[in-house]
This record gives sequence, C-alpha cells and structure tokens, in this order.
Amino acid sequence: TANHIINKDCKDERKFRGSLKICSKSIIFEPDDNIQPIIKIPLRDCISIKAPEDNEANNPFTRASCLDKMGDQAAMITAILQSRLARTSFDKNRFQSISETLHMECKAEMVTPLVTNPGHVCVTDANLYFQPLNGYPKPVVQITLQNVRRIYKRRHGLMPLGLEVFCTENDLCSDIYLKFYNYQDRDEVYFLIATYIENHIAEHTAESYMLQWQRGHISNYQYLLHLNNLADRSCNDLSQYPVFPWIIADYSSSVLDLTKPETFRDLSKPVGALNKERLDRLVTRYQEMPEPKFMYGSHYSSPGYVLFYLVRVAPEYMLCLQNGKFDHADRMFNSIAETWKNCLDGATDFKELIPEFYENDSSFLVNSLKLDLGKRQGGKMVEDVELPPWASGPDDFLQKSQEALESPYVSEHLHEWIDIIFGYKQKGSEAIAAHNVFHPLTYEGGVDLNSIMDPNEKVALLTQILEFGQTPKQLFTTPHPQRIIPKLKSLSRTSSHSTSIAESPVSPNEESFEDLTEESITLAWNNIAKLKLDKQYKIHKEAITGIAVTCNGSSVFTTSQDSTLKMFSKDSKTIQRSVSFSNMALSSCVILPGDTTVISSSWDNHIYFYSIAFGRQQDVLMGHDDAVSKICWRDGRLFSASWDSTVKVWHCVPGETVSNKKHHFELLAELEHDVSVSMLIALVTRTECLNMIFLLFLLFTSFFHTDSRHLLSTGEDCCFKVIDVQTGMLISSVTTEEPQRCFKWDGNTILSGSQSGELLIWDLLGGKVTERIKGHTGAVMSMWMNEQCNSVITGGEDKHIMFWKLQY
Repeated sequence: TANHIINKDCKDERKFRGSLKICSKSIIFEPDDNIQPIIKIPLRDCISIKAPEDNEANNPFTRASCLDKMGDQAAMITAILQSRLARTSFDKNRFQSISETLHMECKAEMVTPLVTNPGHVCVTDANLYFQPLNGYPKPVVQITLQNVRRIYKRRHGLMPLGLEVFCTENDLCSDIYLKFYNYQDRDEVYFLIATYIENHIAEHTAESYMLQWQRGHISNYQYLLHLNNLADRSCNDLSQYPVFPWIIADYSSSVLDLTKPETFRDLSKPVGALNKERLDRLVTRYQEMPEPKFMYGSHYSSPGYVLFYLVRVAPEYMLCLQNGKFDHADRMFNSIAETWKNCLDGATDFKELIPEFYENDSSFLVNSLKLDLGKRQGGKMVEDVELPPWASGPDDFLQKSQEALESPYVSEHLHEWIDIIFGYKQKGSEAIAAHNVFHPLTYEGGVDLNSIMDPNEKVALLTQILEFGQTPKQLFTTPHPQRIIPKLKSLSRTSSHSTSIAESPVSPNEESFEDLTEESITLAWNNIAKLKLDKQYKIHKEAITGIAVTCNGSSVFTTSQDSTLKMFSKDSKTIQRSVSFSNMALSSCVILPGDTTVISSSWDNHIYFYSIAFGRQQDVLMGHDDAVSKICWRDGRLFSASWDSTVKVWHCVPGETVSNKKHHFELLAELEHDVSVSMLIALVTRTECLNMIFLLFLLFTSFFHTDSRHLLSTGEDCCFKVIDVQTGMLISSVTTEEPQRCFKWDGNTILSGSQSGELLIWDLLGGKVTERIKGHTGAVMSMWMNEQCNSVITGGEDKHIMFWKLQY
C-alpha cells in the first residue's frame, strides 16, 4: 500500500492511495480510485529510487544504488515476498471447523507449471491447508486428510524440499505440490499427513516395479511412468516433467515395420551419441575443455522442450516462458520428422520425448485453438504438426507409437535406456564411457545453493537449474536386467491421466501386484554371489541385534545392545528417531503389518510396543522371567523366546490394533525348552487350531524353506542341519569353520553371516563355501532380506548396518 503524491509541497498537492507493485520488469502503481490512471515505470528507465528525508532511516530504498545492491530483480522480489511471509501467518478463521486441532504451521510455496506461489501451510488433525500470499488461485487451498491416497517426497531445484499430495489412485496430476524452505518442515508435514490418513497407498520400490515389468505384469509404458514417479518427475513441475524415449527412427516410410531392428532408435545410447559425426565433435570439445567438463551444454528434458511439444494445448505457458511471444515459426514443433532429424544433427538439440507421445490424447498435435503461431520462411503458416507417411492421422500416430513402445524389440532393449536415464550410466565413469555427461548443474549435488550468500548469484543458479534441465534421481546403481520372458502378455493401454501410478491393473486370474514371481526369485538366488556393498552407516554405540524394514523400504528400524531402537531413513541417510525403553539391551525387533507399530524385545524381560505414527511408546508386555532373546510375528501371533528356556505364544485380541489404541495380547501357550533360547522362527499352519502350530527353536537360528516342511538350523556346534519337520529326520548336515550367526536360504544356496564378519555363500548340496564376501569387522549379528531376494541389510558387532544390492 502506498500514496501517489502529485505536486508535492505545492498548494494544489493531491494524494492518491493505491497499491505499489514491484514486478519483474517494471514498477506499477494502481490507484484505489478507478478514475485515476495506472502508472507503469519500466525498471530500465529508473535512474534512482529515493525515500523522503524524514523517513530515510526506516526505508529500505534510501539510495540510488539500492537496486544495484539488491542485484537481480528476481532476488529483490524474493526478498520482498520473504519479508511479507515473515510478517504474516495463516488465518485460522479459514479452518473448516472450530474443533480442528492445529499441529503445524510453516512457510512454503505451491508449485504449478513455471510458477511457485509463496504462502503458509497449516496441518490440522483433519485438513491440509495452503494459504497463498496473493490469494491466488483462491484464498485457501484445502485438502481433507481422509481423502489423501498418495504422498511423495520430491526434489525441487535438485534439493529435497518438495511434497506432492494426491487424492486419487490413478492420476498423474496431484492435488497440490508444495515446496518448503527446509527439509525439516517438509518431513514433518509428510509425517503428519501419513499419520492421519486412513487409505494411504505405500509406494513400491524401483526393484519391485522392475520385477513386475520383467514378468510382464506391467507394460513398458506403465513401467516408465512408475520410474519417472520414483525419480521425482511430476507434471506439476515442468523442470522435472516425465521423460520418455524416442523409440521410432523411421519417419519416411509409408508403412511402419515393427519387425525390422532398423525401424528403431538405438536405446543403448543417449540422443547426443546417436550421430557419430556429431559425437566425435562433442568428444573432441569435451577432451579439450577445462574442469568441470560436460559433453552436452543442453539437456534432454527442460521446460522449454516440454512446452515445445505442448505449445498447441498450453500456449499460456510458452508465452510466460518467452516473455509474451511464441518462438520463431521455423523453430516451432512443426513436424515429427524434422524434430527427429534435428535431434540427430543439431549442434545443441538432444531432447527426448514426453509421455503424451504414447498416450491416447492427440490434441497436442493439432492446432484446435487456431493459434497464430507464425509463418515459416517458405510462407506456410504453422498449424497442425506434420505426421510421418505411415500415420493416417494424429490418433493413428499415437496408436502406432504405443505399439512400437510395447514391441518385442523395445521390450528387449528398454533396460539399456533405463541404464542411461535412471540407472548406473547416469553418473561417474560409466556415464563418461557411455557419452552421457551433461552440465554439472543438471545433477543433484552439482552445487550447494544453501552455501551461497550472494542473492544475485543464488537466484541465477536456481534459475539455471529450473530452466535448463535436471537429471532424474538415480534409481539403479547396477546394470538393469533385461525382461526375462520372451513372450509378453497383451496389456491394455490407458491415458496417463487414468493410469494408476500406485497400482497396476492385473486380471483376476493373474498374480497380484505384490505376488513375487518364482522366476524372479530364482534369478536373484542364481546371482546371489554378485551381492555388492552399496552403503554402510554406523548408527549405534553397541552391537546391532535386530533389523526390521517398512513395506516401502524407506525406513529401517534397528535394535542394539546399547538399549536403543533407532529409525534410519534411507532417503535422507539420517537417523530420524532414537528411542530408549530401558537401560538394558534390546535383542530384536519386528514391524507389525501396516507399518504402524514396531515391537522390540529386551533383556529386562519385557516386550515394548512403539507407535511409528505417533512416535511414542504405546504399550509394554511383561514377557518372561528372564531376558527376552528373540521375537517374531506370524499370522496375528507373537512368538517370544527367553533365556529362561521358555517360548510363549501370544494372540493379538481382535479390534485392538488401531494405531492410537494399546495392543492387548492373550497368552495362548507356553512351552519349555531344555536350554535358553537365543533365536527362534515360528511357522503357523493355515488352520487356526492351536494344536496345529509348529514351534521350532534352536540355540542360535533357524529358517524354513518355502515348502514349509524343511528347516535349516545352525548353532554353536558349527553345523548347518536340514530337518524334515514332519518326520523329524535329519536330511543333511554341513560343518562350518566357525559359528554362523544369521542366514537366509532358498532350499539349496545359503547366504550366512559369520562370526568373523564375512558373508558366506554356501552350496548346501555340495557342502562347501562357494563365495566369501568381506563384510563387518566383527560378527554379523542380524540379517534382513527383501521378498525379491535382491536386497540385503546386515547388522554387525561393529555397530554398523550395511546395505547390500544384487548386481545381475
């Protein structure tokens, strides 16, 4: 708010009240009186900005050099907005109900294509609110927490500051995309939303989608959508729009022949490496370039490239990006064939495609809005996109593009493109060898914006990051496996705006999405010797005794002899929680179905229940007369073993497992053993009769084969023994050099953690060690393996947890 004074210090001085607006290219005064004119002064015409003498001390614009000190206009605008945010707060009169409880309020920005709108975020026990500073698109955006189906942590500007919220299972466009000013606020909002929503769909890991794709349960198109989503690509963020590959290389034939390899683009190379002559020039320049080196000055995905393709359906974004003008007519998206040729030959054009090329809506190819997109040099007006001869129209073009994407050739080679965009050839020496090196600012970690104090430099770097392309988050660090079945199922195709990101359609006669195929698990165990250490962290002060992992793999819970239960985040690589229930060691932990509660056993004879959602101890159970050495969970029953030589079976009372209520357990059975029980595994048959429960517990560890009949065990006697649980017969026995403290097996091959700290691969039938993998510096105390059998976490006497990944 300001006053415009006319004829100051004169008798006929007049004062008009209105709004002063500092814009990107001008200063605007809009008077409250509609009769008075709007005044607009371009910043380029401003010689000086000065405040009245009596108010200089309190006015930020007191000298002619003020704009110079503020630097770039965007930095000045940012400073003004931050100042306004600091002086305001969320208007709690906007709550839907006076009974709502406020849990958190913070500053954030709502992300929409090309624009981030600052304001205030508020989370209550019922709603998520965003109140934009300028009241646009409406005074308050409100989302009911019970309607939220999916939430994702996102990168924004290559920093972990984004959060995207979906109220639907099958839409690519979220209900709101928020960018926070620090990751702590982002994580707290995420935690609060996840706590209160009832129908949250847990996101599957990249490895899980990979196995489903290998089996043919999801199409190539659906798999690429999932990978883009996991790599933080969003339709709300044009700087990180989903990226899809050029598939077809033939845009001149009258008939598209999908049986000929030459019809397709080489998916093992980035676009910049498809033309050898151009690549040779780029490599020569790269070799002569000082550090930091890069082969390609432009990226394969950026807001400009996205809008290049979408200008006919989203002209307002193109006009916003290019200062109110369309690009030169000859540089517009005029022809599929011309665009492909320029990507092959152009000195600076290396762009890939967007998902719209493989969907069902062809409107982006047609100038249905009758836009004046200019006239080309030959005199031809820019209208619809010119299609290749083999396409009879826009819909036919998309249909044939879909067929090409799902063709056998692409199915056999798509993993090569994934290696380049999302995988191990994205960074480092493998990227250099694959001629896949872009400007350092396109990679996460290329610059630390938080360390830059100069606002002008910071805004310039952030602008470059947002406008010139960002490399997706790396999803795979080892070569991506090829599809494992030669004959793929015919999968229905739907528009991206109706295809589920979280769930994939499977016919009733097929396995569910979570049903891991026998072929995939067999493939993993056949390659188990290729297990490689990915990361390791020291997170405890004493030996690690137990490991449990949430269903989505994002959080790892560990217990230790230092008496603490800790929650380690794989995303942020930090300990997010540390809980101490007693002053005695914790011996093991399990996560109940639903990822709402962690149960820990302790040497103080108790079993502790910890609510993940509420972040507090929920209940405690007096377990045994001596230290509880091990617990496990099976089919609604809790099994606990103790040094007092007993094993107890507890039944969870129905209806008492809601996250905000205490758990109630009834003791079903207590069995005595002739020695203290250090480890146990429980098998509950499908019948509910208690007399049909088989309890098997040995001195150190035991594990059932998937046939639920054979049990493998090992103990201080340094022997692996396979027992038939129905007959009690000893089937085989293998002597080990030292005690094996934990293991997994598939019926023949064993992966074990030894007393010396090595991971050993055993051929059980051959009775020998086939591979030794260097691991911990002390005994391997605990081991967790995912259901796909391609990811392992070990905990050691050396206080470290180690993350292992299978390299096919």
